[in-house]
Amino acid sequence: MSKIKALLSLTRPANLVTAVADVLAGMAIAGYFQVFDPAPAPVGWLCLATVGLYGGGVVFNDVFDAELDAIERPERPIPSGIISKSTAALLGATLLAIGIVCSFLVNQTAGFLAIGISVASLVYDRFGKHHNWLGPVNMGLCRGLNLLLGVSILPDQVLPWAWVGIVPIAYIAAITMISRGEVHGGSPTTLRFAGILYALVIGCVAALAQQQQQLGTALPFLLLFGYYIFPPLWRAVKEPVGRNIGLAVRAGVLSLIVMNAAWVASFASFPLAMLVFCLLPLSRFLAKIFAVT
Repeated sequence: MSKIKALLSLTRPANLVTAVADVLAGMAIAGYFQVFDPAPAPVGWLCLATVGLYGGGVVFNDVFDAELDAIERPERPIPSGIISKSTAALLGATLLAIGIVCSFLVNQTAGFLAIGISVASLVYDRFGKHHNWLGPVNMGLCRGLNLLLGVSILPDQVLPWAWVGIVPIAYIAAITMISRGEVHGGSPTTLRFAGILYALVIGCVAALAQQQQQLGTALPFLLLFGYYIFPPLWRAVKEPVGRNIGLAVRAGVLSLIVMNAAWVASFASFPLAMLVFCLLPLSRFLAKIFAVT
C-alpha cells in the first residue's frame, strides 16, 4: 500500500482537483452550460483529460528533479527509493497519453491543446523552472492552456476567449515565483510583487463579471478568494521563511478552485459556481494526505 500511495503522491492529487476546476471554468466561459441540454460526455472526457495532463506533468517534474530532491527533499518517492525513476517516467508518459487521447475524443481543437499542454509542462519540468522569468511564465502557460482546454468544448469559442488565458498565467506565475523560496526562504520584494499580481487577477475577473452583468453573483467568490490567498502571503512577507512560504504556495494552489468558481459565477450561474466551489473541501482533504508542492 505504501508504494501505491507513493505513486499517487507523485501526481499531487489535491492539485488534480484544481485542474478539473480549471476545465469547468473554461466550459462556463465558452457558454457550454447555457446550451439547452448540454451533453455530459464531453465534460467527462475533458475532466479526465486534465487529470491525465496535470498528473503526467507533475510526475515528470519529480523525474527531472530526482537528483536535486535527493539533497533537498529526500523523503519524496523517487529519492527515497520507494519508486524507481523509470517507473515514475512510465507513469508520467501514460498519464500524458491518456490526457491527449481523451481530449481528441472530444474534438481536434481539444486534442491539439492537450498536446500543447504536454509540451509546455515538459519544457517547464526540464528547462523552464531554472529561469528566473521564463519559469513562472512557462508554468502559468500550462494553466492558461488548461483553462482553454475547457473552452475548447465549443471549438469556435477558443479564439474569441484565448486572451483570458493570460489571467491564470499571471496568477500561476506569481505562485511559481513565491515557491522558489520554499526550501531556503524567499525575498519580501518578490512576495509583494506576487501580491500585486494577485490583486490584478481579482480585478480582471471582477471586470469580466461586470461585463457579463454578473458581478453580484461572482463577488462572494472573489471575496473568499482574496480571504484565502492574502493572509498567508502577508505572513510570508513579514517572515519569509520556508514554512510560511510553503503555506502561502499551498493556499494559492488550492484557492484556484475559488477563482474558478468566480469564473463560473460570472459566465454561468451561482448554483454551478457552488458545485465548483464544493471541490475545495475535497482538495483540502487530499492536501492533508499528499503534498501539494
